[in-house]
Amino acid sequence: MNPAVPYTPVEIAQAAVECCRAGAAIAHIHVRDPETGRPDFRIDLFQEVMDRIRDECDMIINLTTSGLNLSGPNLIDKRLQPVTLRPGICSLDVGSVNLVDRVFVNPPEWGKTAAKRMLEHGVKPEIEVFDVGHISQARSLIEKGLVDEPALVQLCMGVKWGIQATAENLLFMKSKLPTDAHWSVLGVGRAQLPMSALGILLGGNIRVGFEDNLYLRQGVLAESNAQLVEMAADLVRTLEREVATPNEARQILGIAQ
Repeated sequence: MNPAVPYTPVEIAQAAVECCRAGAAIAHIHVRDPETGRPDFRIDLFQEVMDRIRDECDMIINLTTSGLNLSGPNLIDKRLQPVTLRPGICSLDVGSVNLVDRVFVNPPEWGKTAAKRMLEHGVKPEIEVFDVGHISQARSLIEKGLVDEPALVQLCMGVKWGIQATAENLLFMKSKLPTDAHWSVLGVGRAQLPMSALGILLGGNIRVGFEDNLYLRQGVLAESNAQLVEMAADLVRTLEREVATPNEARQILGIAQ
């Protein structure tokens, strides 16, 4: 849907570096088959992307553990392979959700095992929630000591059949978080800009990029992830906030890598 989406490890790493230069402190990484562009989960592809980013900049790397495109036996272990690379952060999706025309399955066993494995490897979980009930599950993991506090929670707004991206819903989701949690918000498609603006005003953090939105504005495809980061960074400054550097983000989130 957008020819600027990066496919190869070289392209993905370069896109991340460009985002860092545009103001991003963290890069959330998925990998693709370099030949076909289809979603992939090969550990060597993750490793190459990490190495290339670290050769060029000091941004925090956040590797996905999403199982949306995985199947077969030992699914939890397959999903947790990126944790063994010890990035600064790995995503941790809690709670299942109907996702457009598929089911994104995240059973309770997955959440507990993933949180424990990340804790053992010194990797900060980015707990991704798609509806308010998922926050309850996240709080349970925190209360059981499986997630170091303060937790990091990503509020995923506007995914079809997840919670809608409205101001009222964002305020409601925020009200359910642990009081000391660090949180970020993403908005899918046309919701990216308004959710970013409201997230900034509410004192949160924001995520932008091609995973969530392919357009710079209505009818205009973004030319790169970095272009979306530049727009977001300008918005932060316009609203009289500051853009954190990677090292400042490490201090805020309490991570070493």
